Amino acid sequence: MFHKTTTLFIITLIFGMALQAKTITVCSSCEVTSIKQGVSIASPSDTLLIKKGTYKEVNIVIDKPLTLLGEGNPVIDGENKGEIITITADNVTVDGLSIINVGTSYTADYAAIRVVKSKNFLIQNVRLEKLFFGIYLEKSRDGRVFNNKIIGDAVEEYNSGNGIQLWYCRNIEVEQNIVKYVRDGIYLEFSDSITINNNLSSNNVRYGLHFMFSNNDDYTNNTFENNGAGVAVMFSKQIKMHNNTFKKNWGTSSYGLLLKEINDAEITGNTFEENTIGITVEGSNRIIYKNNDFKSNGWAVQVRGACYTNSFINNNFLSNSFDISYNSRLNDNVFENNYWSSYTGYDLDKNGIGDVPYRPVKLFSYIVNRTPETIILLRSLFIDIIDFSEKVSPVFTPDNLFDNFPRMKAIKHD
Repeated sequence: MFHKTTTLFIITLIFGMALQAKTITVCSSCEVTSIKQGVSIASPSDTLLIKKGTYKEVNIVIDKPLTLLGEGNPVIDGENKGEIITITADNVTVDGLSIINVGTSYTADYAAIRVVKSKNFLIQNVRLEKLFFGIYLEKSRDGRVFNNKIIGDAVEEYNSGNGIQLWYCRNIEVEQNIVKYVRDGIYLEFSDSITINNNLSSNNVRYGLHFMFSNNDDYTNNTFENNGAGVAVMFSKQIKMHNNTFKKNWGTSSYGLLLKEINDAEITGNTFEENTIGITVEGSNRIIYKNNDFKSNGWAVQVRGACYTNSFINNNFLSNSFDISYNSRLNDNVFENNYWSSYTGYDLDKNGIGDVPYRPVKLFSYIVNRTPETIILLRSLFIDIIDFSEKVSPVFTPDNLFDNFPRMKAIKHD
């Protein structure tokens, strides 16, 4: 009986607070002329309706449940003086604002919007420009970062910040954001159960997406294009990477996807196109690579060692300079039912599977790994001869690395 009475009291209290919530209008000719003033006089659950205009403000602290709603795309100009909005309360929404001129600090990591130890927050329809860090989530959970546009002006790593950063966070949705010209487009550290979906991260100085020590995260349907490198996933487990596009991440040491010390992951339905290296892998185990397309990369997959019990199944390897590269003779991974555009075998029984197993690792890829300058010999007759000799009698490449069931035609992936 006590439990039911208590529950009824709480519901009544919440309903009463909702009825008392009011809208405070902020504009240059209104009674409330600044956002800080509006926050100070607002009661919990109120809405600040911020009218079109420019508000030169900095260090706006949201320490109670509020909604900041922009009308006509109002601009908050921090005049390069520091952090703009800091959220320290639960149940805060920031919607429809433009924020420019965040201050630069190499000790404080000033952000356009920082969320600290908060939950049930929503940041959406926000445009951020001329920033250091964009949206910085710190020890927060159960929130959403949706449909924002973050455009930095980063040129070098040391004096730039990240677009969307999550540090010690849990259960956050990062969806339909555009992030460009920052250090890392999206950065996760010690952040679990994060969903990263339908974002465009491009033209960033370092990584399109970068995460470390973060587990049970999913990223799907994102595009990582023309970054210093596409995505780096390090020291994490139980990561699902589905239906993403890694494209035109070019550079002397660039790649679409880096995996380092990753275990028990799924990489399925992705497209790796025109990257220096599609995927480079080191110290990663029990990963399923399935239904991916590798198109016109320098290296499709580069395995650097200590990678065990991985499976490459139903992938398309199309017009890559090198399909698979190994730096050792050991292989404990499975390659099966892939399509290789350089396969020259035959299919006498017409079942769609080549009758001759395919060896995707070429001796020349091993040589280039050891001596990069030899790449100038690519497609020369001499290289064809040494690749053929290694195929007949493997000495430097894994002698048990075969696709025993190579597809004769490219696989159509839905």
